This record gives sequence, C-alpha cells and structure tokens, in this order.
Amino acid sequence: MTDLPETNLVMLTLVKPEGQLEVFFERRPMPEPQPHEVLVKVLTTPINPSDLGLLFGGADMSTARASERDGLPVITADIPPAGMRAMTGRVGDALAIGNEGCGLVVQAGDSPEAQGLLGKSVALLGGEMYAEYRCLPVQMTMALPDGTDPVDGASCFVNPLTSLAFTETMRMEGHSALVHTAAASNLGQMLVKICAKDGIPLVNIVRSDAQVEILKGIGATHIVNSSADDFQDRLVDAIVETGATLGFDAIGGGKLAGQILAAMEVAAVKRMTTYSRYGSDSYKQVYIYGALDLGPTVLNRSFGLTWGLGGFLLTPFMQKAGWEVVGRMRQRVVDELTTTFKSNYSHEISLTEALNLDTAHAYNAKRTGEKYLIRP
Repeated sequence: MTDLPETNLVMLTLVKPEGQLEVFFERRPMPEPQPHEVLVKVLTTPINPSDLGLLFGGADMSTARASERDGLPVITADIPPAGMRAMTGRVGDALAIGNEGCGLVVQAGDSPEAQGLLGKSVALLGGEMYAEYRCLPVQMTMALPDGTDPVDGASCFVNPLTSLAFTETMRMEGHSALVHTAAASNLGQMLVKICAKDGIPLVNIVRSDAQVEILKGIGATHIVNSSADDFQDRLVDAIVETGATLGFDAIGGGKLAGQILAAMEVAAVKRMTTYSRYGSDSYKQVYIYGALDLGPTVLNRSFGLTWGLGGFLLTPFMQKAGWEVVGRMRQRVVDELTTTFKSNYSHEISLTEALNLDTAHAYNAKRTGEKYLIRP
C-alpha cells in the first residue's frame, strides 16, 4: 500500500548479568508477512501496568539515568539482588515491549484472511507493540469499524477482555457477585459499567475519598475506602448486601486479599443457622491478577476452611474458555468500544519520548487518573 522504510524502530528492555537494566531502541530489518500474517503500522499503544512489569522489571528506578546511543534515548537503572533473582530467566535477552495497540494494515500475506485486512484499522494483541511496525498473525488482530479513532482502538484487549473475563469466571464458577480492588483504575471503571449493564452486584475497593467520587460519578453502588478506619466493617456490610463470594485483587501484596476472604466469611456465617467449628461451608475465592504491592501476600487465617486464593491471567483464561466465549467477548468490545470500554488518556507521547527520564518516572508512578498513550 505504501513505500515502507527499510528498518523498524523497536524499544527493547535488557537485564545485564552485572545487575543493570537497560531500556533502549534498535533499528531492525522491516519484517515481511508470511501467508497468515499482516504488517501493521502502529498508530497508538498504551502503557499498561502489565507493560511496566516487563519494561522496568525489578529495577530500582531511583537509580535510573539517561544517556543516548545512535542519537536515541537510553535509560539505565541498577537492579537490587532480589530483583536479579526474580529476573534470572531473562538475563542477557533483549525483549520487546508493549502488549496491545491499534494500527493500519499496510502489507498482508497471501491468505484470504490476511488480504481481507489490507488497508483496515485493527486492534493488536501479542506483544512488541512499542515499535513503528508490528508483523503478527491474523488471529492476533481484531478488525475495527471504519472510522474508528486509533485512540479508541488502542486498548481493546488487555483491560476490556480482562474485565469481561472476571464476569465470565463468575458465571463459570457459580458465583453471583464480585469484589474488585484498585477499582478506580481504567479496568475498574470498565468493570463498573459491565456489571451495571449486566445486573451484577459489585463491591468496589478504593484507597481514597477522591477515588470514591470517581466511581460514584459513573454510577457505582457499593464503594469501600480501604484507608477508612471502619473499612473492614464497611466491607462486610457491602458483601452481606451483595452476597459476593468471588474477588479479583490488583494489589497482590499486603493484607487485602485476606481481608476480603475474612469479610466474605463473616457474611457467610451471618447466614448460617447452626454453628460449625470449621467455619461456613460457603466457598470463597480471591484471584490475584496484579502486583501494585510487590511485598508478601499476608493471610490471617480467619475465614474457615472453605476458600481459595489463586492467580489470574487473561491468556490462560481465554485458552480455557474457548474461542466461542472469547469471540463473544471480542465482539462485545467492538460493539461498546466508545461506551463501556472507552479508555481515557491523560498524556500522549511519541515512541522516543517514552524513554525521556522524567516522562518514564511519571508513568511508572501508576497514579490513578493518569494513563499514557504512545503514538509512534
């Protein structure tokens, strides 16, 4: 469709054996699509918390310093021993970054499926999006309606499909209501809208009065502030009212997952007619899907013996759910792209600006209400 450059600018993150992280750019040969692949000019790609885990890993960003290589910015930071232990498997392997994005198909393989996307705007999943171009299989793309703003198409996968996966998991596992932490996040606001539309009771846990107001503004009903003195009592009240027995925790470390299980147990015991020394027989489950707190997960075993704590990741869920369910989820994202699943961005930056040191510190802070979009 267009004259392409010979090289593709790609952002890479590298853990060095001497205990340093380096994030830099590399010009690679322009890829050529195989029969079932398309070459996409990346127009927008968001910086999600999941991207930051790969981008900066276990580095101590207070030690970060800026330099240049071949006229392009480089960020280098020291990695403490604990970080090096956690990243042993990626030492010496320069990894491309960026989980999702939106772009224009500029070349296509010979298959009818690939050719049918030529010239189309598509949402992208599959990593390596912090680049000027991305070549990937057709099944890792999702065609968008003509005229879709690339800003609206940038975040079609990670947050929308994850929030939908929470409600699908609820149904599959026989629960009827949800608890969600870090609920004022971009994903959390999507979940509020999904649950309101689908009639699912949802308990939202936030950490400030300002976040309470954000969720009230989009119609959330049950909002609990974890920084309040009466947090645990309020959480129990909300779970009694909703009957929630399934939680999704973006925090990971600390006591919150255990506090949710404990509140679910208190609510379940209130419904019991006879005493049991083993606690209630109501099954309570919390899934940890994030790591906003990198410390240990602390459980004070005050929730009986009928409970579970596990990890949750979108890709294994989709593999387990199957293509019929995933296809339905993807279609809903397209249908509600500018309503339920609309993402708002506080900052737009270029690909090279993403490695400006001040900018990197700002988006790595993960402040509520601040979300960065890269326009390569």
